[in-house]
Amino acid sequence: MTMAKQEIKKIRTDSGIPVRRIFSSKDLVDKTFDNEEAGRYPYTRGLYPNMYRERLWTMRQYSGFGSAEETNKRFRFLLEHGQTGLSLAFDLPTQTGRDSDNPYSQGEVGRTGVAISSINNMMTCFQDIPLDKVSTSMTINSTASTLLALYIVVAESQGVSSSNLRGTTQNDILKEYIARNTYIYPPRESMRIIGDMIQYCSKHVPQWYPISISGYHMREAGSNAIQELAFTFANAIEYIDTCVSRGLNVDEFAPRLSFFFCCTMEFFEEVAKFRAARRIYARIMKERFGAKSDKSTHLRFHVQTSGESLTAQQVDNNVVRVTLEALSAVLGGCQSLHTNSRDEALALPTEESVKIALRTQQIIANETGVTKTVDPLSGSHYIEYLTSKIEEGVEKYLKRIEKIGGSLAAIEKGFFQEEIRRNAYQLKKEIDYNDRVIVGVNKFQDQNDVEPKLNTIDPEIETRQVNNLKDFKKSRDLTRVNSELSKLQKYAEKEHENLMPHIISAVKARVTLGEISDVFVDIFGKYEPKFSF
Repeated sequence: MTMAKQEIKKIRTDSGIPVRRIFSSKDLVDKTFDNEEAGRYPYTRGLYPNMYRERLWTMRQYSGFGSAEETNKRFRFLLEHGQTGLSLAFDLPTQTGRDSDNPYSQGEVGRTGVAISSINNMMTCFQDIPLDKVSTSMTINSTASTLLALYIVVAESQGVSSSNLRGTTQNDILKEYIARNTYIYPPRESMRIIGDMIQYCSKHVPQWYPISISGYHMREAGSNAIQELAFTFANAIEYIDTCVSRGLNVDEFAPRLSFFFCCTMEFFEEVAKFRAARRIYARIMKERFGAKSDKSTHLRFHVQTSGESLTAQQVDNNVVRVTLEALSAVLGGCQSLHTNSRDEALALPTEESVKIALRTQQIIANETGVTKTVDPLSGSHYIEYLTSKIEEGVEKYLKRIEKIGGSLAAIEKGFFQEEIRRNAYQLKKEIDYNDRVIVGVNKFQDQNDVEPKLNTIDPEIETRQVNNLKDFKKSRDLTRVNSELSKLQKYAEKEHENLMPHIISAVKARVTLGEISDVFVDIFGKYEPKFSF
């Protein structure tokens, strides 16, 4: 056999699935796809019968930077240019439970997202934005309960009932221990708070998705498509078990579970991944948890194009990358989509870059014709082969994780972390040895490449935020603040007390995010990982 033939034989997808020169019906594991219908179990072809013929996906651009005032301006800009949902990014102190005036927050206030320490900040962020008319997604985990409480109180100030609020809190703490690391409390205590949120929302915020179980960050950390689905669904099983153990009927809360996936450059594998994901989840819900409602078996997911795939070199190439990734998400049947901006490998995006990213979605939706029929790639031998192979690989991983004892046990033993580390190392080697071409990085370089004009965060924003927060704290009724903190501590010590009503009561009394987090640290402790990614 010649070297050329040996190389051809070794061609695989990013997940290691062998790719033949040409595919036929002989390569198909599952040959029932002709009988499958969109909108019917197991939903391989789509959640709804008419999909985008009836309603487009939500175009939800991730935004949030600097101060609440600046973020409010960006939100209005996006809404004016046709965005159909808000997606809020928070700075690192907010994500890790620290107020902006905490010494450990210095230099990070407003850098990776908006700084939210108080009810005043949240009021400003959503000023003149009617919360009964928009859907808001918040990328927040350890402090998700406090951010949701702040959002509910802002809505009440607008005269909007919590029952009318629509949106999502990411609130997926398990993937933080696996890949992202903005955790605060130990896993089991964090799971208690998440259970409280899901239970509270099922009764009081019924249109809200209290959790978005996320494969995105694990993919960005280095997992492949099969690992992304397997680890995400393993975490979902852990969350569902937590709720069921509280006495909740699966059909009471499962319809408000949502998911968040990444979309990378392996085009056909990504399309197949989303098709397989719907099928796998539907079977988990029906066969493992006995879900009776069709809505409980629906995999509702948001997709973000891959930030890791963007390059600092030749940033305009990123427009092409994002377009292809977004197209595969649409062909895979996503419900909501964020397209990254071309300059995000270098800085938070400029308004110009954000508008191009949004226009990318609008062009796909309105000019390409891909929305005219449902699941247009169904029946492709290659797509159907990949869909079945991904499902097969995910099932193998789920069985391994089950043997370990589930997601919590697997996290504590470092299983997920090691699997992702191994795959990330392999990807890095392929790039370093030019076995994987990254245009503009290890091939087709441009010595005359010019860095674009970047968005910068005014350092004065941090100064103003800290000063305003200090004034806010001075203006409060400290007797009421201390009373609320004492009550919160008392209820946190009671294992079966739902904390959400008490967090809402605290933020109404002008207790800050950092003060609430500190109470929970006193009771629950801080997580110290045995394994680091």
